[in-house]
Amino acid sequence: MKLAFLGTSAFAVPALKALAEAGHDLVVVYTRAPKPAGRGQQERRTPVHETAVSLGLAVRTPRSLRSEEEALSFRALDLDAAVVVSYGHILPKSFLDAPVLGCINIHGSLLPRWRGAAPIHRAILAGDAETGVTTMRMDEGLDTGPMLLAERTPISSADTAETVHDRLAALGARLIVSTLDGLMRNTLESVPQPEEGVTYAHKLGKEEGALDWRRPAAELERKVRAFHPWPGTWFDAPAENGVERIKVLAAGLALAGGAPGTIAIGRDGFPVVACGIGGLKLLKLQRPGRAALTADAFLRGFALAAGAVLPPPAAASLPPSRPG
Repeated sequence: MKLAFLGTSAFAVPALKALAEAGHDLVVVYTRAPKPAGRGQQERRTPVHETAVSLGLAVRTPRSLRSEEEALSFRALDLDAAVVVSYGHILPKSFLDAPVLGCINIHGSLLPRWRGAAPIHRAILAGDAETGVTTMRMDEGLDTGPMLLAERTPISSADTAETVHDRLAALGARLIVSTLDGLMRNTLESVPQPEEGVTYAHKLGKEEGALDWRRPAAELERKVRAFHPWPGTWFDAPAENGVERIKVLAAGLALAGGAPGTIAIGRDGFPVVACGIGGLKLLKLQRPGRAALTADAFLRGFALAAGAVLPPPAAASLPPSRPG
């Protein structure tokens, strides 16, 4: 097939490689423009941009797709299809209608559950037993297009957003090759998404990483896994110079008593914080600008005293209430 590929993040890289290996004619790759990053603020290309260059593919980085010039340029490619994966720009109708077979999206959930920007994180946070990847024909709605293929994978109690991300990225790469094969052979039909079971995976914000000890420990443990490695979870603790924001990189469940936020130190030397229901055992912690440490080692350089009570996050740190 004669294809364009539109993607930006690392999630899209396996799909781009799989399409190249399958022998498709990738005439151009669209990705977000380079941005200043790091201490030197030098422009950094996206993971898709770097991969496209390594594959010898032409790259375009328009800052907007809304102009008539961009629409005409895209239509002039005379594409069979366009594959869109974690691109970051909304495609206008002029783009959606240009390829013969339309624009095919790889979405990291089992649609219609978790439409939107952060399906992997929201699935873990909600305690879903499984997730997956869906390929669909894009329309003008937010992940509302008719479905083509889907594949499931379980979410284990050890999974983080990072492990599920990598698994779904590989699964999506395999699924898009099968999807295009079915479209070429005319053996694959799209199916409208059901109206029941729709949920929205709202975009993550750093403020959502605050751990509110008044919540059940099981919910906070899922949040630690769902928000790893970004945006991360944290709590504020009293320190010599006022308050330090401590990152929680790993946690588990434990029995606990006392008011929410009360610290106990287990026989193994690891701290347990009482929550609204149960306790959260802190396994790996990190101070600002310091190395990550197991929580027992962390306590040798930072006092989290047994019996002390950690405060709940300030109201400004709590995310707004959102429907599922």
